Amino acid sequence: MGGETKLTGPDLKQGVLDGDLAEGATLLGHADGESVLLVRREGAVFAIGATCTHYGGPLAEGLVVGGTVRCPWHHACFSLRTGAALGAPALSAVACWDVEQRGEQLVVLGKREQPAKPGGNAPLGPPRPTASSAPERLVIVGAGAAGEAAAEMLRREGYSGALTLVGRDPDVPVDRPNLSKDYLAGTAPEEWVPLRPESFYAEHGIELLRGTSVEAIDVDGRGLLLADGQRLAWDRLLLATGADPVQLPVPGAELSHVFYLRTLGDCRRIIQAATGARQAVVVGASFIGLEVAASLRARNVAVHVVAPESRPLERVLGPELGDFVRALHEEKGVVFHLTEAVSAIEPQGVTLKSGERLEADLVVVGIGVRPAVALAEKAGLKVDRGVVVDERLETSAPGIFAAGDIARFPEHRSGDAVRIEHWVVAQRQGQVAAQNMLDRAVRFETVPFFWSQHYDVPIAYVGHAESWERIDVAGSVADRDCALAFRKGERTLAVASIYRDHVSLEAEAAMERNDEEALRRLVPPPGG
Repeated sequence: MGGETKLTGPDLKQGVLDGDLAEGATLLGHADGESVLLVRREGAVFAIGATCTHYGGPLAEGLVVGGTVRCPWHHACFSLRTGAALGAPALSAVACWDVEQRGEQLVVLGKREQPAKPGGNAPLGPPRPTASSAPERLVIVGAGAAGEAAAEMLRREGYSGALTLVGRDPDVPVDRPNLSKDYLAGTAPEEWVPLRPESFYAEHGIELLRGTSVEAIDVDGRGLLLADGQRLAWDRLLLATGADPVQLPVPGAELSHVFYLRTLGDCRRIIQAATGARQAVVVGASFIGLEVAASLRARNVAVHVVAPESRPLERVLGPELGDFVRALHEEKGVVFHLTEAVSAIEPQGVTLKSGERLEADLVVVGIGVRPAVALAEKAGLKVDRGVVVDERLETSAPGIFAAGDIARFPEHRSGDAVRIEHWVVAQRQGQVAAQNMLDRAVRFETVPFFWSQHYDVPIAYVGHAESWERIDVAGSVADRDCALAFRKGERTLAVASIYRDHVSLEAEAAMERNDEEALRRLVPPPGG
């Protein structure tokens, strides 16, 4: 989460020279005590808030694409014309100001009126009109990234009918990436973790059923059977049930000091166990496992990581970045036990298959997740390593959609059916599914994006590469200034970067255009 933004640049209410703002250029200034970004696009000049509503990223360092500006940190996308948050992870709009040309000067006038700020949050943005034939009752099962984003998008799209969001967790929807990063590390307060305050849902007419499980879907009768025996009717249904952590199948895995991290409650329990702990064992060198390791080191807990692979994250990031991540953690005192596995857990320790024993006051398991498809499978929906959906995210049953970790969808650049477990992908799928529940006929063609934070080093990744033939590198991985292109033949599948935020944004935009030439300029192949 970002702090207060220091005001820089000119006072835009006093005006700036029209000639100082070229076509497609941006100019950072301030008005009304707030940072404001001036943008000239296709002859028009726009003035919008310069701070991303997600984590406070600087939009002035972002990228203008069409009628939008994108945040350099996590690729949130805002409309230049309305300030609306068009692409997650930002869910709230930025403010807009009117601009007037007076002779050779551009002068920013007053801030435009926006909807009241519900629950103390920035507004969602202007709603769109909805057809009179809109369904009367919409239900979303799952209150994670996809489900929460879908509920908000439905209201932003102007849907005024009954809307219910059903969640298994007792807490309001939370910013899950923060659970393994700043909140777990103790550098972010808990009030940053909820995506919205509880009052937000009531004020937007979203019925939020917390701590509620769904037992079955009645496809023909258009209803849900809840665990308490109640029946909930729906006209359109979105399944966003997410994924469940893979359980560690060893003796002692059920002990009270063994934890999995998926919910806010899980995170609270890990924090409590870490208080006064001397040493932790993290099982699994996954993204979540290593982020947990970094957060526990921030709490001065000694950390040992046990994993079967020879390099952490090599399957996703390749050998060079995998070695870099390992060295980064080792610099901070993390001890790796690679090509190893846990054979048993005892009250004060962990035994490895090699026979080595590690002391452990707490154990955190991060060995992957499985999509929660049981509900869909029981209802007879088509399931194949996830719930199968079309390009509109509709399942094999008309009127039932799926989004997030459970959705197996056609990736538009390759045409392959894939399932991607990334927070931003889940949010954006929820937004597209919401539009299609209102018959908007929107195809999900978003380029996948995720980020991972290891101490003070962020890794950004756009695209999707399950395998590749080579990795081309621009810059220096060791110097933490690089971009890596994962390629198969002449095609760039994905780009990972460290401290090259603008390159990451440009790569995303190039992938949207299928512009391989631009991708090769960003990360040139050897001799190219």
